[in-house]
Order: sequence, then C-alpha cells, then structure tokens
Amino acid sequence: MVNELLLIRDLAEHFKIIGLGTKKDDPHSKQDYRQAHSIKRSDNLKKHEKFLESNWEKLSPFFANGVDVNPEKIKVRLEVVNTKSISNDIFRLATLNWSIPVSQGYGRRIRFLVWDDSNNKVIGIFALGDAVFNLKVRDDLIKWNSEQRKKTMVNVMDAFILGAIPPYSNLLGGKLLASLIKSHEVASLFREKYKSSKGIISNDYKDPYLSLVTVTSALGRSSIYNRLTLDGDKIFEKIGNTSGYGHFQFSDELFQQMVLFLNQNNYETLGLSDFGSGPNWKFRIIRKALKKLNLNYSLINHGFTREVYVSKIAENAFEMLNGNSKYPDYKNLKTISEIADLAKARWILPRAQRDYSFKLYTKDLFLKNIKNG
Repeated sequence: MVNELLLIRDLAEHFKIIGLGTKKDDPHSKQDYRQAHSIKRSDNLKKHEKFLESNWEKLSPFFANGVDVNPEKIKVRLEVVNTKSISNDIFRLATLNWSIPVSQGYGRRIRFLVWDDSNNKVIGIFALGDAVFNLKVRDDLIKWNSEQRKKTMVNVMDAFILGAIPPYSNLLGGKLLASLIKSHEVASLFREKYKSSKGIISNDYKDPYLSLVTVTSALGRSSIYNRLTLDGDKIFEKIGNTSGYGHFQFSDELFQQMVLFLNQNNYETLGLSDFGSGPNWKFRIIRKALKKLNLNYSLINHGFTREVYVSKIAENAFEMLNGNSKYPDYKNLKTISEIADLAKARWILPRAQRDYSFKLYTKDLFLKNIKNG
C-alpha cells in the first residue's frame, strides 16, 4: 500500500537531492546534469552489480591500459553486437562507464563495438535505434507533414548511445566514433538487417534505407558533435534544442510507487506501454499520478535542454523523407578505413603529440569510475 502523503514527501526529498528542488535561471553546468542523473545512475549500477562482479575478470582484457595504445597503429574495425555472443557482455560493460545512464533504446536497435585491431581493445561503442516520432526541430527541418512522416520515418534512426572508452576518449575517440555513423558499412549493415522488416503498426513491408541519423547531447553543449566535420564533410549539424521535458528525474523506485499508487486508486496503467498507443507510457503514468496527488504537472519539465544534431547519411535525405526520391544517394559516403585514417590525422595523432596523459591511464580506473561514478 502506497501512502499518499509519504509519496509526496519522497518526491520532494528526491527532487532536492538531485538538485531540481528550485528553479534555476542560470545555464546548467555539466555537473548539474550529472547530479540530476545521480540517483538514476545509482539505480542502474545496482541492477548490474552481479554482472560486474561475475564478468570483470573475463571482460577486462578487452579494455586498454594507456600503454597498450599506439596512436599511429590504431586500426579500426566495426562489429555488430550479437546478443548471444561475448560482444553483448562487452557492450553492456562499456555502457556502465558513463556518468549519465545510457538509454536502452526501443523498437529497431542495432549496436556496434568499435575495435582497435592493433591490440584487440575496445575503442568505444555506439547504437542506433528508432527515432522519437515527434521532434519539432527535426520535423520542421525536413518539412514533414504527418502522412509523409508515417511513411518515411522508417529511414530515420537515432544514435541513442555513443562514446569512446578511456584511454581512447582522451585521444578524441568520440569524434572518430561519431564520424563512423556516416559510413558505407553502417548504411549497408542497416539495409541488410531491416530490408525485409515489417512495420509494427501497419504490418507492411517498409523497404528502408538509412537516410538520416539524429542525436541529442548528453550534457548540454556537445564537444563531440558541435561543428563536427571531416575532409570538408559535415558529419553532424546542430538544428536546435530539446524542450527540457522528460522523466529521467523520477527514479525507478519512485516511478514504481506511482504505478502502485494509481493501481490502488483504480487507475488503469496496464496496456499503455504498447508501441504506437500514443504519448510515452511513463509520461502518461507520471502525469496521472501528479494530478491525483494534486502536484504541479510542471515537475515533468526538468529544464535540462539538450542539443539536437542530424547527420545526412544520404545526400538526398530530405528528398527521401519527403517522398520525392525512392533510393538514397550514398556517393559521398566513405568507408570505415577511410574515415579512420582521416580521423587519426585530424584528431587522434595531434592530441597524442600534445598530451601524453593517456599513457598513464589504467583499466583499474575504468572499474573505479563505474563503481564510484
């Protein structure tokens, strides 16, 4: 049984702990973002404690010490994660490195490990998943109407995870990873995986081609995506900001209490999470609970705006998405090898020559960061 007054108290205390108890007029710092996600990160780590304890010894050889990395010899390879292989565990461990818990994505998902074949160590990870259906800055850019969006949304994906692992992150490896999204191999792997897929709602064959990838920054202004160009090509371009609404500020425990609270008050909560049923299920649950508790719906506005970027994988991406072109123009896409060589010359080698600190990194610090945040 969930007590209404205790739930209100718990919500107030929770918001105070994560720094959302009062409204701020000043721009949020990166530390503000981390604090706001701190309880969520703690919840996430608890879920993975047994996995970490059982698998660290087996998986740690795939993560590099600084002395293992020779920037001049880095050789990039892409691997699609297989849920039934060790690649799944390596990817899972890598996701625990970030101070902000990574999303699990939804709908279609294709995950990648990026390897350095010179030493068989993981450079980083990224994953593409179904993009959110409503994103104003993206939809205004494409000039979509609702019918066009329904038909061609299948050609858009969102990079919901992307990041380099230390010591490669110290060498601007995140810029390398972001650039790999706009590659021949990623477009081909997407096509191979989804060319025969059916729409969940329509049950129609969609015949998708990867045309556009969106990404939102994790900590306010992005140092990875901002003005990211390679060999004169814009890899990602900023198109605006999110509105600052979301539900990350509600911990898993609080959310479950809200579900129980609604259930005991005869509010229907089951069946609302079906894909395509309307607004996000968590939003609907939280909105109902706040209303029942006589709390302001503005609590869903956490105030943390995030930058939104797009990458045109196809030169004719907008024509594809507006239904004016049937096939993508991939003539300007580079291969993984070509991108890696350019990224090494542009970012990795100059950073290595300016800053030797990456050599001091040990993977014990990687484990310590996971445990301590």
